[in-house]
Amino acid sequence: MRRLFLTALTAALTVSAAGAQGVPAPRPIPPGEPPATVTATRNEPTPLEFTADKLSRLKVPAGFELKVMATGLGNARSLLVMSDGGIYLTRMKQSDLWYLKDVNGDGQIEALERKRVAQNLGTAHAMAVKDGKMYVAGEKNIWVMDMAKDGTMSVPRVFATGFPDAGQHGARGMHWGPDGYLYAAFGSPNNDAPTPNPEDATLLRISPDGKSREVYSRGLRHTIGFGWHPVTGVLYGWDQGSDWHGDNIPPEEMNVLERGKNYGWPFCYGDKQPDPYVNVSGIPGQITKAEYCAGTVGSVLNNTAHAAAIDMTFYTASQFPAEYKNSAFVAFRGSWNRSEPSGYYIGHVAFDANNQPTGVTPFVSGFVYQDGDVWKQFGRVAGVAQYTDGSLLFTDDQSGVLYRVLYTGGQ
Repeated sequence: MRRLFLTALTAALTVSAAGAQGVPAPRPIPPGEPPATVTATRNEPTPLEFTADKLSRLKVPAGFELKVMATGLGNARSLLVMSDGGIYLTRMKQSDLWYLKDVNGDGQIEALERKRVAQNLGTAHAMAVKDGKMYVAGEKNIWVMDMAKDGTMSVPRVFATGFPDAGQHGARGMHWGPDGYLYAAFGSPNNDAPTPNPEDATLLRISPDGKSREVYSRGLRHTIGFGWHPVTGVLYGWDQGSDWHGDNIPPEEMNVLERGKNYGWPFCYGDKQPDPYVNVSGIPGQITKAEYCAGTVGSVLNNTAHAAAIDMTFYTASQFPAEYKNSAFVAFRGSWNRSEPSGYYIGHVAFDANNQPTGVTPFVSGFVYQDGDVWKQFGRVAGVAQYTDGSLLFTDDQSGVLYRVLYTGGQ
């Protein structure tokens, strides 16, 4: 009898020791949620080539004038303006980098004033310049090149690599931060499901030598346009919400991006609102979606769903009226999955006297319109940048147009 007791005790201790050594515990069962039904629409406005007669369709605020600076640029995406008036342009589909400069000062950039300075940069998008070197971010790599005075580049070399697969979000955002580190945004590879790669749907902070990096902010589906406010130094970013969740959710959102914070994607949107159309099973731990969202950071400003914010720049010049200084301009590329299209404009983000964002309104609009029962568009705005004279530049990556907005209404 005693022998049977010792045998049972030994078996029990063996099982207990095995559990202590890491036998996997059962995965928590997620809490249930009520059913949610979504009505979604695929509505891609008919694309049209830009022609000069369409310029009259575009609207700018009173006192401003819109001009075409260049055409025939192909898939014109991001812009970077140098102090001497040189303009660098990435073309994502062509994976190359161009240098444009209005040498004769006539307000036009003709064919002889353009040159390709780098190529074979896979899905080249964002650019950043530091200490005479150009950095270009693509899907899996960030390249670095030495810059010459005439705008040409050395042979590209890899600065950092091994970034996540892009999936449906290949456009990268990138800027050197005031702390001397390189910040680069990498979107989610899918619409609304968490992934095992910790660098998906994040803003990364990369060391100046490119050899190490950390996740600075996470839970960002696709934050391409971001930057530091010129007065407060606060880092703002515009995030694109998930698709196929209806006409009005989730909104496009402007966030204050902080180190170590979670901004909720894919389970939450806007001001910590649970997304009813995302499966709760992906949430870590046995908590509800509402409990998870309560631990995330909410947006500071929202805009119409699916408008697709793709770039942002702060305005620091004096060519525009004083109320525009230290405000922001955002390129909303435009929707393809909303019954009434959203986006297709350059938006203006106003800031109050305390340098807090108060709202976003169209600044350059008219690219999309309804012709009978058919929606049409002749421009997908992409890059936006401040020019050397204080005017505003932006690109259309569909027809390859570079636009320029000037204030002519008097101070």
